[in-house]
Amino acid sequence: MAGVSAGTVSRALAGKSLVNAETRERIQAIAREHGFRPNQMARRLRTQQTGVIGVVIPLGHERRQHISDPFFMTLFGHLADALTESGHDLMLSRVIPGDDEWLDRIVDSGMLDGALVIGQSNQMDAIEKVAERYLPMVVWGSHREGQIHCTVGTDNRLGGHLAAQRLLDQGKRRLVFFGDTGAPEIADRLAGARDAVAACADAPEMRACSTHLSNDEIPEQVAGHLDELGNCIDGIVCASDVIAMTTLRLLHERGVRVPQDVAVTGFDDVPIATQTVPRLTTVRQDIAGGARAMVDLLTQRIAGVETPSTIMAPELVVRESA
Repeated sequence: MAGVSAGTVSRALAGKSLVNAETRERIQAIAREHGFRPNQMARRLRTQQTGVIGVVIPLGHERRQHISDPFFMTLFGHLADALTESGHDLMLSRVIPGDDEWLDRIVDSGMLDGALVIGQSNQMDAIEKVAERYLPMVVWGSHREGQIHCTVGTDNRLGGHLAAQRLLDQGKRRLVFFGDTGAPEIADRLAGARDAVAACADAPEMRACSTHLSNDEIPEQVAGHLDELGNCIDGIVCASDVIAMTTLRLLHERGVRVPQDVAVTGFDDVPIATQTVPRLTTVRQDIAGGARAMVDLLTQRIAGVETPSTIMAPELVVRESA
């Protein structure tokens, strides 16, 4: 129909500059008129690229946590925006690891050009094993000295320090930490909070109460902690905004004034953190900037470039709860 070779048609439909603009536009017009579309499967076989990025959420230590969690959805939304801008499709996988090869199966599926992993959970060994041989992978999480896999994340230890220090600066001395340290990020937040308490001459050692991130479990666990602790605390460092928001509600139900009787801090600064009463003091992670960094680093890794990890600075956001 166009009076040119099949190769010229192929290059024109791909928008290649090797075909002059007039011919390219004429061929594309004929294709539109007759409903011709490039076969994407054939194109991917030829280029050895799928155009698809896997977004993987491993839930090894939090099997009952849903991807509807505000942090997951906020980060996922920004990742989806960045991947769309880069011309990629995405495939979302929520994984409950049952063996050590769950990530191997994902990256070896032949369906992906690369993988973005949201969180390390308790799967550091599995992630490290894959990173030894698979370059196009970037993980949201904590960075450990000597680790192989590339991460983007916040300085969680500093973030935990900022949260606890805020409570100490408000005169609080009987602090407790609510969170599950099975994940490296949460463990770092607790360590940072303990750093701040240890540096305070008149503050006792910080107690940690295991609190999961599953919406099904948080209310019962926090309620149990509050009943057990009674009047023994005046400040609570929460490992996430979701835990903190539940804590605020349960304190209100018990007639405990926040922040006068007990001050509360969260972590993440997800959008709904401003909707609590009182509004939540929290540690902000640059989730939007982190998502862009993850996609930028993955693009470089797909091109064969070994990239270093990115550690972002946390920011204390002071509101009414502390």
